[in-house]
Amino acid sequence: MFHRPASRRRLATPAVALGLLCTLSTSAWAGVHDAAPAIAQRGRVTAVASAPGSTTALAGYAIQSTAEASDPAADVSSPGYPASGWYPAGSRSTVLAALLAQGKYADPFYSTNQQKIPKADFAVPWWYRSDFTVTDTSERSYLDFSGVISAADVYVNGKQVAKAADVAGAYTHHELDITSLVRAGTNTVAFRIHPNKPIKNLTMGWIDWLQPPPDENMGIVRDVLVRRGGPVALRDAHVVTKLDVPSLAAADLTVKAKARNETGTAVSATVSGAIGSASFSKTVALAAHETKTVTFTPADSPGLHLTSPKVWWPAGMGGQPLYGLDLTASVAGTPSDTAHEDFGIRDVKAPLNSDGARQYSINGRRLLIKGGGWSPDEFLRWDRRYVEDRLKYALDLGLNAIRLEGHIEPDEFFDLADRYGILTLPGWECCDKWEGNVNGSERGDKWTAADYPVAKASMAAEAARLRDHPSVISFLIGSDFAPDATIEKNYLDALKAADWPTPVVAAASDKSSPQSGSSGMKMTGPYDWIPPNYWYAKREGGATGFNSETSAGPDIPTLDTLRRMMSPADLDTLWKNPGAKQYHRSPSSTFDTLKIYDAALTGRYGAPTGLTDYVRKAQLAQYENVRAQYEAYGRNATDTSKPSTGVIYWMFNSGWTSLHWQLMDRYLDQGGAYYGAKKANEPLHIQYSYDNRSVVVVNNRHTSASGLTARVTLFNTDGAQKYEKTAKGVTVGGDGERSTALTVPSSVSGLSTTYLARLILTDSKGQEVSRNVYWLSTKPDTLDWAKTDWYYTPTTSYADLKGLTSMAQVPVSATASTSSGPDGTSTTTVTVRNTGSGRTPSLLTDVHLVDAKGKPVLPVQWSDNQVSLWPGESTTLTATYRTADLRGSVPGVRVSGWNTPERTVPAT
Repeated sequence: MFHRPASRRRLATPAVALGLLCTLSTSAWAGVHDAAPAIAQRGRVTAVASAPGSTTALAGYAIQSTAEASDPAADVSSPGYPASGWYPAGSRSTVLAALLAQGKYADPFYSTNQQKIPKADFAVPWWYRSDFTVTDTSERSYLDFSGVISAADVYVNGKQVAKAADVAGAYTHHELDITSLVRAGTNTVAFRIHPNKPIKNLTMGWIDWLQPPPDENMGIVRDVLVRRGGPVALRDAHVVTKLDVPSLAAADLTVKAKARNETGTAVSATVSGAIGSASFSKTVALAAHETKTVTFTPADSPGLHLTSPKVWWPAGMGGQPLYGLDLTASVAGTPSDTAHEDFGIRDVKAPLNSDGARQYSINGRRLLIKGGGWSPDEFLRWDRRYVEDRLKYALDLGLNAIRLEGHIEPDEFFDLADRYGILTLPGWECCDKWEGNVNGSERGDKWTAADYPVAKASMAAEAARLRDHPSVISFLIGSDFAPDATIEKNYLDALKAADWPTPVVAAASDKSSPQSGSSGMKMTGPYDWIPPNYWYAKREGGATGFNSETSAGPDIPTLDTLRRMMSPADLDTLWKNPGAKQYHRSPSSTFDTLKIYDAALTGRYGAPTGLTDYVRKAQLAQYENVRAQYEAYGRNATDTSKPSTGVIYWMFNSGWTSLHWQLMDRYLDQGGAYYGAKKANEPLHIQYSYDNRSVVVVNNRHTSASGLTARVTLFNTDGAQKYEKTAKGVTVGGDGERSTALTVPSSVSGLSTTYLARLILTDSKGQEVSRNVYWLSTKPDTLDWAKTDWYYTPTTSYADLKGLTSMAQVPVSATASTSSGPDGTSTTTVTVRNTGSGRTPSLLTDVHLVDAKGKPVLPVQWSDNQVSLWPGESTTLTATYRTADLRGSVPGVRVSGWNTPERTVPAT
């Protein structure tokens, strides 16, 4: 992310960089699902499989500070070492994650508890120790790992097998041949993990996203595998695909793998494989310790030419079929090693358009990238279910992409993205060592000679790991800055060697690199509050080009979540003191208060009268702003001049309990930001333009729509209708095309200063297909563009929306019922109705699914929510969720809104 302090924001050479790691396990932690963490128990031993080609992940570790464990490394890393008083840790765990699981510290996500954790505990190396058993020593054994943060000395059975200089960098991949040390029975591997320093190491840091963890994430955050194999090893297996575009009628597959002779004598190996019904085989002669690349192409293996291939598409554009590659290397008819890779067939292009913006297309179809910036858990705890829940939320929001600035997740993340059709944009992060050579006076040490091979090995490892995932559509080799010529060449050489199949982008900002050229992206902010009309200007962060990270900054969670994450004193300060430093916002001096946001909230809606009033105004403000951001980019995507080509909401989620940069909160509760995005990105959508008052229909479906009717009605806040206009016979093409149905006049007689605009789109049968309600003012927000800073543009006068506070309270009735669904899910159906006797609408009526104690049931996916209803109107909503998340409780439905009294009804 863009972080400039003053003016803007934000191994010895590793062994062998190989392909995908596999056989990965999952873990959970308390606080998200309120489930006990799956942590390896002290003394647990991993039984290693014997079959050639098998990989077994170490089940977990015992860990201890070297300040406490002062015994010689040879003793610590030998079988039988007692490890008394050590802490258990999971198979992927930072030091602090393990200590939190053991209850050593109070919940760091609550109030300022994290400040109380002593950093000195993590200023020395920590031991990670694990035992494993082997029954058959006739096969070769290897340690295969990445994700060491940030360097480690490695020992097996009392012998050092790698030094920290050789195992450096969070992303470097290592394979250590430990055959000569492994014995039948119990074996021990031990890692002495060195303290992590993102400013000094090519690793992972937290920039200004959240308060950084005291241990800086030191630990092992990906699985450590014990590989078994025979005399010939198979490595680097992958498939290069070439799809005929635009016909999609055929595809050519090229299969590659490296065959490595592990013996001191020449061997002849047969490498055979299959993809579906296509099989292929080749015999290769290997001299002692020789490695050769074995390649299969349609020319020698006709089955690799596919007619009518199953093509992978992003969600909403088609299906997500995957193919599987299986390879076996045999010597004298005996299997020596195996490999498996899943892959998808698709074509990605991302040229620069005539305005210099990067324009992505998939399988020949142009698309607007609509995404969010991804954050892992602050302590890098992997929980597959929690990740999957968030990715499902992305689909629910109508998003098609996730950007990962550093913190490149484990393999399962990309497996899930492949399955769900969510595009991913991984890349290196800013504001630390990664950009130390090119970021001027910003944070990050300059590189030494030892850093260049680590960076190149990191690129090689991630390229090999990600290349077969069809969800991965680029790699960003820079973030705020593009790499210099030397670093870029190393990156590009590594990508080329890995047969990287998709566009390489120089930076997430408007930068260029010597070989890759212009990034075609912009990083012009904002990162703090700006009004909704900002997004419609084709300048700065407005809806033109590809904005790689941007939002109106703060996203205040729901009241339920605020009470989970902040003390009563914290909550008092939150709404009473705009200038107070907010620990749950950011460590950055630019973003550590809510001063800009709170001034806008008061200026537009009126001063908050209490915590509840502050939160309800925040939800209204966040709904309108997030909606406007996505709507502006959606509207401008097909412009002939300076079109929008991509927008990444900064951020999609937070790694902890946060007050900014999130579309949903830590506990997966949904407020105004979430439902504003969901509304803006619905498949067939009617929207209002803040710049020219046009009413536009945007069609995100592939097929065109015709026979539509668009109607706009303007109301005073008391519900008095002052204007209405209808456009019939509206037609709009597919794939993001738009049609302007009508334009609201600049002046309407009798309209109050604060007023409501209701937009309704119906199909040819008169069925409502899209409804959108805006709260507007005859007095617009005014921006001071000349004083634009890197993180926001000042507002000199605010829209007057204070009239909303005078809206009459409106009763909303609710009836609800619940039924069981597939795979342990339930569905609650709710009908809400405005039963008021007057003419005032219920604005932004929110429906929350709750348990018997009134606590939200999360995660949940609503068909729609935060709806606005005029007297006599009703709508039926559905909520789908895991039945187990009720914890045996009877579900209830809590209904509230801007001008709706809160009430809860049963949903049995």
